[in-house]
Order: sequence, then C-alpha cells, then structure tokens
Amino acid sequence: MFTGRCLCGAVRYESPGPALFAAVCHCRDCQRASGSGGVPVLGVPRASFACSGPVKASRIRGGSGLAAVRNFCSECGSLLFGTPEAAPEMVTIYAGSLDDPACFAPAEALFASQRPPWAKLAADLLEHATLPGQ
Repeated sequence: MFTGRCLCGAVRYESPGPALFAAVCHCRDCQRASGSGGVPVLGVPRASFACSGPVKASRIRGGSGLAAVRNFCSECGSLLFGTPEAAPEMVTIYAGSLDDPACFAPAEALFASQRPPWAKLAADLLEHATLPGQ
C-alpha cells in the first residue's frame, strides 16, 4: 500500500499498487517543476488510486505532445502526483510525498542526458538517455 500527503496535511492519497515502475526522472520539465535535479517517481494503476483534499492541477505539453498534468496541494503547494494524458491508465506518485519513502526503490534513471552534473545519484541505476525505447 502506498500512502502519502502534502506538507500541510490537507491532501492525502493512497493506492494498493502495484508499482508499475520506479525511477528518477531528470527531464528538464521535472527539474523545473520540482526545483531540483530530478524527480523520484513511481507509477501506480489509476483505477486503484484515491485522493482527498484540495488539489490543483498544472498542465503543460509533455514530450508526447499531450498534456503532462502535475497535481499539487492548493494550500501549501506540495507537488504530489501526476496524471499524464499520454498514460491515462496510470498515476505517477512523487516519492518525496510518500508517508514511507523507504517503499520507493528506483531501478532506472530517465532522461539521464538532461541531468545536471551535480545531480548524479550514488545508487546504481539503469540509465536511459531519454525514455526507454525512444
């Protein structure tokens, strides 16, 4: 079970999983959205994801040409999860918002070609220059 919340506690979410993937994304969009060198993210089935509280969505055109939708708490601004139009069957949970961050076990680094030199992780991850298969 994956559970999480925003910084102020106004928004909570949960999903029984399973995790469809676990990665650190270093694309420029994730860098700008998070203010960091990359976003640790895991995917879960949308059908089993539940959220409560005041969520606000931010939409930008993603690499697929469809909207990348990032959802955050409208009270404190915490970035919580994504609902990408390119993958409507999935929700992407930002691992920093998990109640138990130890349940996040990344296997891959995405868009490693866009990662700043200072954001190299010590973890031994399979690295992809962009998305796998592209």
